[in-house]
Amino acid sequence: MAMKNEQFNEMHRKNMEAAMRLAQLSIENSQRIMALQSELARELFQESVNNAKAQTGAKDPQELMNLRARYAQDTTQRMMESAQKIAEIGNDARVEFSRLLTEQLASGSHELMDAFQSFFKALPGQNPNMLQAMQQAMATANSAFEQITQASSAAFSNMNELAKKAAAPKAKK
Repeated sequence: MAMKNEQFNEMHRKNMEAAMRLAQLSIENSQRIMALQSELARELFQESVNNAKAQTGAKDPQELMNLRARYAQDTTQRMMESAQKIAEIGNDARVEFSRLLTEQLASGSHELMDAFQSFFKALPGQNPNMLQAMQQAMATANSAFEQITQASSAAFSNMNELAKKAAAPKAKK
């Protein structure tokens, strides 16, 4: 029984380490996004001050309208670029989360199967069909998780590509 407790304690330790890695990754990505937003806000504020100064020196209404239009266009472009960077950070985070979860699931399921095998071997009147059914269920769950992960990654990648295509014509103007 001590060996089984040690196995479960080790699985628990590994799960906690994985959870800590996921939390750290989440914190780092949040910090990157906040830094981008802070930098964007600082730049937009400075641009609005510069634009206000330029507008006060405008010689005629046409020049004033041109300054306003250019400011609006520059602001829109910067916001689109920032949104694209945030989407890329989010996509990278999803890929890394998926990788870590897949790695943890694969590692954990192998350890869990080892623990089940030890448990079933220790039972009196062993039933080999029960162990095979458990192994098949674990393999099916792993396969389903991998398919969901691949489909999610593909969907988020497609969304990221669509966002880039939508931003491209505006960036050219």
